[in-house]
Amino acid sequence: MMRVRRMEELCAELYTQEKIRGFLHLYIGEEAVVTGVMSLLRPQDNVMATYREHAHALLKGVSANSIMAEMFGKIEGCSKGRGGSMHLISAHERFFGGNAIVAAGIPQAVGLALASKKLNEDRQTVCFFGEGAMAEGVFHESLNMAELWKIPLLFCCENNYYAMGTAIERSQAQLNLSKKAEAHNVTSQSVDGMNIFEVIKKTKEALDFIKREGRPYFLEFRTYRFRAHSMFDPELYRSKEEVIGWKEKDPIHYLVDYMKEKNILPIETLQNLEKKVEEEMQKAISFAENSEDEPLQDLEKYLYENDL
Repeated sequence: MMRVRRMEELCAELYTQEKIRGFLHLYIGEEAVVTGVMSLLRPQDNVMATYREHAHALLKGVSANSIMAEMFGKIEGCSKGRGGSMHLISAHERFFGGNAIVAAGIPQAVGLALASKKLNEDRQTVCFFGEGAMAEGVFHESLNMAELWKIPLLFCCENNYYAMGTAIERSQAQLNLSKKAEAHNVTSQSVDGMNIFEVIKKTKEALDFIKREGRPYFLEFRTYRFRAHSMFDPELYRSKEEVIGWKEKDPIHYLVDYMKEKNILPIETLQNLEKKVEEEMQKAISFAENSEDEPLQDLEKYLYENDL
């Protein structure tokens, strides 16, 4: 969680310095969700995410160097500098994006999981998306197909209550998101996404169910982003008091306080962790700054299949 938080904080700084361009969607506040889920996955497992996916890429094993270089638009980036913040991808790490289209990753994840089933591969497939994606028709089509065809897939909804900038109660009539999954006969649970222990516990239950039953499972993680939707967002749709209230549930502070209370986190250990994280991220920034721009003669490269 500390690695994710620090990377995102530095990305915000680099964006204001115009070293990172385009859109930038930060994950600050939601770290317990991705950390808890990823802690239970293996290198061979598939992960599909959204445009708010820096954390997912990092914890799936994509290096901070490769991620930062991509956000700088450099050729050493995981998408060769052509994807930027919203299109991180690494087939080697089984991380399949990164997608700027809301809900587009959901049917793709169904395809990945179906392929693994047909090929008898030892893989789990996990798909992350926001609650805004649940208002899209493809969400319902995908859950219906996943249950109908008994596709082993974990659907992870990161419900931060505002999608882009509209409160969920103003956009969706049914606020119990688990019921939407249950309408397609998909087993579901709602989870406190600010509590790392709850995330791990419920995710393990879900993955065990999927492996045992060979069917999909839906988890709603109730979480909150502390920053605006994107760096362009004036954030006029929620009060400062509300944000401050949610920050009191900060998942990192909660875990640190818990570990201190149980006498399992000496201050020296915490300081060493902070130092290690800072060193990793500063090296990533240096790597990105010293990486090469793609040469002009490659402008039309990768447009056609024979370029691959």
